Amino acid sequence: MAVGGTPDEGHPILPGFLSSRLHPIEGGPGGSRSPRREGEFVLYWLRTAQRAHENPALDVAVTMANHLGLPVLVYHALSERYPHASDRHHRFILEGARDVAEEMASRGLAYAFHLEREGHRGPHLVTLARRAALVVTEDLPVRFLEEWSLRLASVVETPVWGVDTACLVPARTVSREVSDRAFRFRSATARARRLELGRVWPLVEPRVAGGDLLEGLPFIPLDLRGGSADLDALIAACAIDHAVGPVPHTPGGSQAGYQRWTHFRDHRLKVYHRTRNDPLRDGVSRMSAYLHYGMVSPFRIAREAAAAGGEGAEKYLDELLVWRELAHAFCVHNTDRDSVGALPGWALETLREHAPGAWGEGPGAGGAEPPTLEALSRGRTGDRLWDAAQRSLLIHGELHNNVRMTWGKALPLWSRSPEEALARLLDLNHRFALDGRDPSSYGGLLWCLGQFDRPFHPPRPVMGTVRPRSSADHARRLDVEAYARRTSRPAHPRPPRTLVIGGGVAGLICARTLGDHGVPVTVLDKGRRTGGRLSTRASREGGVVWDHGAQFFTARDPRFRRHVDAWVEGGIVAPWDGRLVRVAEGVDAARESTRFVGMGGMQGLAAYLAQDLGLRCGLRVTTVERREDGWWVQAVPENRGGNTEDATAELLGPFDVVVVAVPAPQAVPLLGAVPGLAEVAAGVPMAPCWAGMLAGGPGAGHPWDAAFLDHPVLDWVARQGSRPGNGGGPNGDHWVVHGSPGWSEEHLDEDPEAVGVQLREAFAEVTGVPVGDTSIQVHRWRYALPLVPHSAACLWDGEVGLGGCGDWCGGPRVEGAFLSGLAMAGRILAPETARLRPPGAPGPEGGPPGREEPRSLTPGGPGGGEPAQGDLFGGGGGV
Repeated sequence: MAVGGTPDEGHPILPGFLSSRLHPIEGGPGGSRSPRREGEFVLYWLRTAQRAHENPALDVAVTMANHLGLPVLVYHALSERYPHASDRHHRFILEGARDVAEEMASRGLAYAFHLEREGHRGPHLVTLARRAALVVTEDLPVRFLEEWSLRLASVVETPVWGVDTACLVPARTVSREVSDRAFRFRSATARARRLELGRVWPLVEPRVAGGDLLEGLPFIPLDLRGGSADLDALIAACAIDHAVGPVPHTPGGSQAGYQRWTHFRDHRLKVYHRTRNDPLRDGVSRMSAYLHYGMVSPFRIAREAAAAGGEGAEKYLDELLVWRELAHAFCVHNTDRDSVGALPGWALETLREHAPGAWGEGPGAGGAEPPTLEALSRGRTGDRLWDAAQRSLLIHGELHNNVRMTWGKALPLWSRSPEEALARLLDLNHRFALDGRDPSSYGGLLWCLGQFDRPFHPPRPVMGTVRPRSSADHARRLDVEAYARRTSRPAHPRPPRTLVIGGGVAGLICARTLGDHGVPVTVLDKGRRTGGRLSTRASREGGVVWDHGAQFFTARDPRFRRHVDAWVEGGIVAPWDGRLVRVAEGVDAARESTRFVGMGGMQGLAAYLAQDLGLRCGLRVTTVERREDGWWVQAVPENRGGNTEDATAELLGPFDVVVVAVPAPQAVPLLGAVPGLAEVAAGVPMAPCWAGMLAGGPGAGHPWDAAFLDHPVLDWVARQGSRPGNGGGPNGDHWVVHGSPGWSEEHLDEDPEAVGVQLREAFAEVTGVPVGDTSIQVHRWRYALPLVPHSAACLWDGEVGLGGCGDWCGGPRVEGAFLSGLAMAGRILAPETARLRPPGAPGPEGGPPGREEPRSLTPGGPGGGEPAQGDLFGGGGGV
């Protein structure tokens, strides 16, 4: 059934409608496309066709297994390592896998689900593939899936076959010549499309039972049937991005997908051609996520739309079968789809020619520097329409197709080059959209830069002759405030009123993540300023600052590094290239990774994270009590002199969730309502640290800037003037010293003045420079370093809504605290926390009540004017 392409030869055992979809993966050591005779089973490696009906890959596996007299083993795995792995995608996939498990069981197929997580990792796919006669998987033109298929084929002798499960007209049967413009594709595939629309998909039954296969697996399969698996706990155990929360109003699975489709087909399809461009109307099907993960059959959707007939159905089919499948064919023929090299030559040339020095043309830019990636991702550019669109992605995991065109075309205006614009488009879309990484996503995002389009003259700043689409023009055709209200609604059914106790890194990033998802959150901190051990002190005379807590941080985990890169871009932090040594060894300290510090002081990073939060400083929480209507806490003003007995206490509440983000010993009484959590916190010992701040001392001419020490008093010395944005003091320079854990413990309750004298003397001994009467201030960190952090990233009791987080859970570094706070936010964003908030309960401080039922976000596009290019975006555009 070729329509101009060069499809693979197929296989004589397979019927034509399956054979035309076959794509053997080259590169196997055996070099054979034929199944191995010694195999125990046919392995179906399920990835992007999460259904047991109308699934060409499954049917190929069953057909070949029947021919070989073997059973089929369906291996469905969810990795932690796919691009942009997050709670959002994991939840959607796991919910879909529950339906797959039931459906496979009803067909008598052996189905094994493996969830990669702590204690459950290993090369299980390779192990199973080496036992198989044949491996069958989906052939979807997405880079990481293609690379995984090639990698498997390169290490096993078993042949690996890919099968197109996503397109009515198999993408590899479409020639490159017709995959660049919709009108060419539409014409070239018309006959094949008509033939496939008339096909009734046959059911291929397995002849050999495979139930015994589940007994000899190299892993323990996850039982998802019956809904008994705790998805929240399973997701929390995975090393993925917990900052991107689930979308409860779009649950995964075939049942949910077909329910949504049926409602649209029966009530909206007939007027689709008139309503699909209005984001304030329920005008589109919102099926793209289900199509992306193959939870619904595109063949069934197409048949039923064709059977409905009418102008609405005709337009819908054009989006589903022309624009969507055009993007698939384009991705098949363009392996550089992640780069601007995939763009037409004219588009790339004009974008490069007009890019330099044109930032001020961006909507709302006003000539300023382009927004940072973090400002973009959080929807905080200042452009009301664009920010509302981004919040739709951030909170709801979807973006109305017509608005997405305006959203996407703003990025070149806010980027330094076409390369940066595309990289940001891909990151924002793939990170947040449930249909991200789909071939249709690539088609839509590249369209914003000229793909599938033609030049538009005269040239304009930045865009050149690429079709412009102004945010300001779009805003005049749309009630932006109404749209912003719609997209800013929480996706959570009843977002839990949350209190975070502690304004260190863990508490701040937990609160900020919740706030970005629309969850009402309050932060209480006992300090004058937020930050905890991200602390900076200024001299009374001014001009001198010391970072006397955390000295620097590294970013080893990619989940943390992405945020750090954004902070560097925004000038919040900077790499510290100081000369670090280990004095005991007399050599430069090993640079395992880049060290970062806050610009102008470490506390600046905390202040940045605290922006836009409901934060109250100077309040110490004394009690946390669970009552019938939720959690109530008592807090008193923190007197820095230590006397709080006469302070007037405040009673705050009710809250549905309380997060304790303070050092473990201080967390114990606050977690007391759940003895198990308090016991865990009590088991985490924390070492103290005396910090000394010297005004003056050896300056920039000293042979090193900081040192790790093996010394009876000190374990760290750092010249503050060597840090970015922290110049030298009036007496040459200023230094911070840290007492070693053992010495600090021994002198914990000693008079601060006496401690200062000993620290100053030790500093002179280490540096070799006499300090005389150089002034020194001291600060006691009673709980500075967790000696044996708890293994879990956070503590959580979902029955009552109480949790704990901090570096004593995630690891003794800023990175550990940050990831612990994200993990805590992930637990709170899980849909099940909705039951913690009584329906109609008022918000804290008399705020608005929570919604009793989840509201479905209705995407759409601006009224007035049919876009000439069609709605490609997100798994079928108007689909």
